[in-house]
Amino acid sequence: MKTAEAKEKVIARERPAAAAEKPASAVQIFDIMACNVYWDFEDSPMPKETHKFLVALYPTPGVVAPDMIEKITAYGPGGYKVNFKNEVFTNDTLNGWFYDPKIPNYWYMVNLPAGFMKEGEYTIEITCKDGKVVKKSRIQKNAPSDAMVSSYVKHRDKIYHSFSPSKTKPMPKGASLRNIKCSWSTLKDVDNFDAFYVYRLAEGASSKEFNGNKLVWFDNIYTQRLFNNDPKAGQNRGEVIIGEQLKPKTSYAYFVEITDGNIAGEANICIFQPHQIFTTP
Repeated sequence: MKTAEAKEKVIARERPAAAAEKPASAVQIFDIMACNVYWDFEDSPMPKETHKFLVALYPTPGVVAPDMIEKITAYGPGGYKVNFKNEVFTNDTLNGWFYDPKIPNYWYMVNLPAGFMKEGEYTIEITCKDGKVVKKSRIQKNAPSDAMVSSYVKHRDKIYHSFSPSKTKPMPKGASLRNIKCSWSTLKDVDNFDAFYVYRLAEGASSKEFNGNKLVWFDNIYTQRLFNNDPKAGQNRGEVIIGEQLKPKTSYAYFVEITDGNIAGEANICIFQPHQIFTTP
């Protein structure tokens, strides 16, 4: 707990000062995820078949959203119930909040090792300290999940070895640290299967060192869909150009998530592919 609190304080110091000058806002839910996750991270104690709950909040200018929240609970079929932790998310707990300074907003996620979800309605409910309750629901369907996982597992090795840069496909000496291209084979390439792809990059020499609260660059297909009114944002995307200049002689880790929707609440499945590691020249 002390470690998590320390991290919260560090992140708090990094929040944009301008946000503190704006009037306070109430907690409002932007969207949720309640879906299956095929957990293919390497060297992880998690089983392959997992599921997650996620709730993204609207920005709360001038107020730290977690300070306004009493509890967050997810509910599902048959009396299923899961509690979120109101603390910074870590790779050890797999439960807590992230802060995105570019939007800026908070979002909470909990990853659970208890297999894939049952089909049906799932609700995430936030109880605020002022007594206000906000909630949002979605219907989980497992047929799209099963089809995508089947396609991925069948072609997993081919996809895994297609990533560049990676440990086996390092950046060449003298390569530019700007506009670096990362590429991979998609399910469309190998199996004519349509899907959406989400790329995240952070400093680190292993999956354990990857910190989702300290992303170097994020190809956010969800905001691309929303702000650009682009229903195909991220669809069958097999490459990105990193939008930040990277540091020299530094290790970076990235992973590409495969999903069946670029609106969070429409996703039935997320496939967490293994992290790829490369070092800049």
